[in-house]
Amino acid sequence: MIAWLDNESNSFPAIHTALKEPNGLLAAGGDLSPARLKEAYRQGIFPWYNQGEPILWWSPDPRCVLFPEQLHISRSLRKRIRKQDYDVSFDTDFEAVVDACAEPRANGDGTWITRAMKGAYCDLHRQGIAHSVELRINGRLVGGLYGLAMGKMFFGESMFSRETDASKIAFVLMVEQLQNWGYALIDCQVSNNHLKSLGAKEIPRAEFKRYLNKYLDQTSGHDWVFNPERLSFGETPR
Repeated sequence: MIAWLDNESNSFPAIHTALKEPNGLLAAGGDLSPARLKEAYRQGIFPWYNQGEPILWWSPDPRCVLFPEQLHISRSLRKRIRKQDYDVSFDTDFEAVVDACAEPRANGDGTWITRAMKGAYCDLHRQGIAHSVELRINGRLVGGLYGLAMGKMFFGESMFSRETDASKIAFVLMVEQLQNWGYALIDCQVSNNHLKSLGAKEIPRAEFKRYLNKYLDQTSGHDWVFNPERLSFGETPR
């Protein structure tokens, strides 16, 4: 049995009470207000549900994360990045990135990015918490991702590609930028082969919570602007 949230309080059950099957399901209900979302991420919780379902809140164990210094760039991806035949930017078209992430996948899967979900993260973007990465080729948006930056942690939400390796390039350059800014951890939520190929790994939920406690309140002290001056663009072996 999971808890049912109401709109009177933004509190959540303790994350160790989440179900083991399905892994990490913690609560249902509530709303997607900025205050509730910020509190959820502070506790290691995120929303994930399909259209027509109640809002479902998750905190899986283990948790998929990427330590920026452990970013892995394959030889083929490094070669592609070196070409630099693309333009990368941060926060130039957040809504377009979310819309692209919400497009149906090639495998036929639907989207969990509902209209309410999009509106909620756009609200967080206007508050300077949610951010996007855009990758363009000849002015066309071909890849990118979005997520939340809180303290010295980045919480990845979704990415998309309209060209081969576009999301990987956007992710790599974002990670290198975050590393230069002193970010300690990137939350990838749930593991998949795409993330593992970039160096993501799973850690126990309790360990993830310790990183939250340590880094969420540390000041990042930077503007969310892409600055390529100190980036390797795939030149430095990892």
